[in-house]
Amino acid sequence: MELKRVVVTGLGAITPIGNDVATTWKNAIDGVSGAAPITHFDASKFKTQFACEVKNFNAADFFDRKKLRQYDLYCQYGLVAADQAIADAKLDDEGIDKTRVGVIFAAGIGGLHTFEEEAGNYALTGEELGPKYNPFFIPKMIADIAAGHISINYSFHGPNYGVVSACASSTNAIIDAFNTIRLGKADAIVTGGAEAAVFPAGVGGFNAMHALSTRNDDPTRASRPFSASRDGFVIGEGSACLILEELEHAKARGAKIYAEVVGGGMSADAHHITATHPEGLGAKLVMKNALEDANMKPEEIDYINAHGTSTPVGDVGEVLAIKDVFGEHATKLNVSSTKSMTGHLLGATGALEALFCVKAVENDVVPPTINHEEGDNDENIDYSINFTFNKAQQRPVNAALSNTFGFGGHNACIIVKKYKG
Repeated sequence: MELKRVVVTGLGAITPIGNDVATTWKNAIDGVSGAAPITHFDASKFKTQFACEVKNFNAADFFDRKKLRQYDLYCQYGLVAADQAIADAKLDDEGIDKTRVGVIFAAGIGGLHTFEEEAGNYALTGEELGPKYNPFFIPKMIADIAAGHISINYSFHGPNYGVVSACASSTNAIIDAFNTIRLGKADAIVTGGAEAAVFPAGVGGFNAMHALSTRNDDPTRASRPFSASRDGFVIGEGSACLILEELEHAKARGAKIYAEVVGGGMSADAHHITATHPEGLGAKLVMKNALEDANMKPEEIDYINAHGTSTPVGDVGEVLAIKDVFGEHATKLNVSSTKSMTGHLLGATGALEALFCVKAVENDVVPPTINHEEGDNDENIDYSINFTFNKAQQRPVNAALSNTFGFGGHNACIIVKKYKG
């Protein structure tokens, strides 16, 4: 069976550094940090008091009051990003066979805020009044509901489901969308992810694991992947959406083509529930699997958007994996972690970083890893690898690879290339 070619025809984003794709991309290239003191709740008693929140987002600008009762914040972000991407791709135009358009959309956690609110309300009133749960509690909370709402809003009748694999979730969603289209099961898929966990349970839970940076005196410089002084990740929120489409279908309707998706890899660390493998064994395997799927050699990759969360152990394992897979070529390609600016969007992070790879391929520019200071040195990080520190770099980017690794040892990787007819 001959596999179909798959291209990207639409993009959408609601992120800590911009509420659309153009603003998000510009700020990523300019090295703007999205970190700031938390506003969603009073974090004054928490070890970490800052995050990368979405800013200037007013849900009432997008949804009426009745609809807002049904949408957790994570879903709101996902729906707005999807609306942007669908409009960008003109996927709602007349003539589209909507039975051949699907939605595969991810969340690592889902409606955490809704769960927290409802559980809190019951704790306060349940004993006296009995359970008074909101009838929208379950459908607001579940991690697949953003996919469901997107499908309902646009009458897309193709494959429709959510994907949950912790921080690898939205990369897994993109891989599923890619495979569904190239096997001929759909003409187009709305894919990506959304997350909104900057609430007491999210921040407190990650604090209890000692996973978050506690650089409260200097939030914008807290996320510093691959630097010796890194002390944990910065939690972020938001959504990114990509429209994946079968090439001939896109060409027939005159769609703009941003890039081509050419491969996806998956693997497991099979090591620990939260820690990545210290030698990067799962990371090596997932990149090799993606290259094999794309029928590409390591030397053909120009840019790696690293998982690079700014954790002491995780960054080391990824560097070791890149060295192993790419060898001498690791000194020639560019590596950066955009989490230094956006923070870690958990289940949405893979989609956002895939979007950055698409934009890097489109514009021949690599976004930087910010907050790297001269003199920082870590014997476990090999600085002979060509990291793009502090300033974006203009260079030909014909192919880009994006890594995402999740709690549970889930690893996912995709490769995008310049579209050549």
